[in-house]
Amino acid sequence: MIRALAVLIALTGAAQAQTAAESAQFAAEMLEEASVRLDQADEARDRVAALTETIRAFESGLGALRDGVRAARIRELAVQKDLQGREAEIAQLLGVLQTISRTEGPAVLVHPAGPVGAARSGMMVAAVTPGLAAQAQDLKRDLQEVSTLRQLQEAAVNQLRQGLNGVQTARTQLSQAIAERTDLPRRFTEDPVRTAILIGATETLQAFASGLSEIAVGDTGEALPGIDDQRGLLPLPVPGQILRAAGEADAAGVVRPGILIATRAQALVTTPVPVTVRYSGPLLDYGLVTILEPQEDTLFVFAGLATVFGAAGEVLPAGSPVGLMGGSAGNADDILSQSGERTGSARPETLYIEVREGDGTVDPLIWFTTDKG
Repeated sequence: MIRALAVLIALTGAAQAQTAAESAQFAAEMLEEASVRLDQADEARDRVAALTETIRAFESGLGALRDGVRAARIRELAVQKDLQGREAEIAQLLGVLQTISRTEGPAVLVHPAGPVGAARSGMMVAAVTPGLAAQAQDLKRDLQEVSTLRQLQEAAVNQLRQGLNGVQTARTQLSQAIAERTDLPRRFTEDPVRTAILIGATETLQAFASGLSEIAVGDTGEALPGIDDQRGLLPLPVPGQILRAAGEADAAGVVRPGILIATRAQALVTTPVPVTVRYSGPLLDYGLVTILEPQEDTLFVFAGLATVFGAAGEVLPAGSPVGLMGGSAGNADDILSQSGERTGSARPETLYIEVREGDGTVDPLIWFTTDKG
């Protein structure tokens, strides 16, 4: 695959096509590396960590390859549209070139005005020929670029299929590895009866968060080290883009103190720092929620997941998986759809992030950096 993409780069001197091919080649290398990691994950001492890194590698590679293939498709359509707009001009150019190619050498010297007319005609042809050659070269370059971009997409779509299969396998193995994990430290055990009572008695996230201490049995009280020195430096739990800022009303006029992040379908959500899981499960109208405690009197709330990992009381290291986003990743053929109508949004899922300090909330961007995604 990588060798084929390298050949495609050499086939054209067009900057746009070369950039697309280089991007696709880099993405293909990322996916091949992820495949190697997946094969090695079974032998890893910490299989959950190994699979988490593998999924991240697959997601990065697939995202880069999607973007590269889409860019190539957009460029191909732009060149084709330009060629269609110049259809009459191109037909005229081809006609002139065919006429010149059919003209025999001696006949060019024959002219009704005699030798002087023939000489003038020759001078006109000599003056026009470089212009025709330049136009012919431009046409050849554009046609070559379309051909190269099309080959690039055909080569990349097979890599996309393999990558989509690979990441799905890694997600399945990760779920199994988490279910079998028994070596995590625990700070407390969740009382399911108290949890059910608390959920039934509360109508707001604030009320539920305030009562979290009631569901813990045997809490050691050993909070994790403080992370105040990391304010504004924490990575988002999932790569994405901010759709709505803290305190900004949604389409229904509802205002929430957290931020809304647009993510890719089935993206992996991880802990930005070491945390204690305070709650993991369905909650009110937020869908599946995980509430994490990175330090005393601070809670990170992630809501809107399709799958949650971990159990209340577990202490997780930084980068641990806590859930997966929903949605369908689609299939490789959708990437090549004519206008992208089958691809859907590049980031169709949304994750709500709220940060609570004490009894109140703060803007999550006080803690998280958004220079990625």
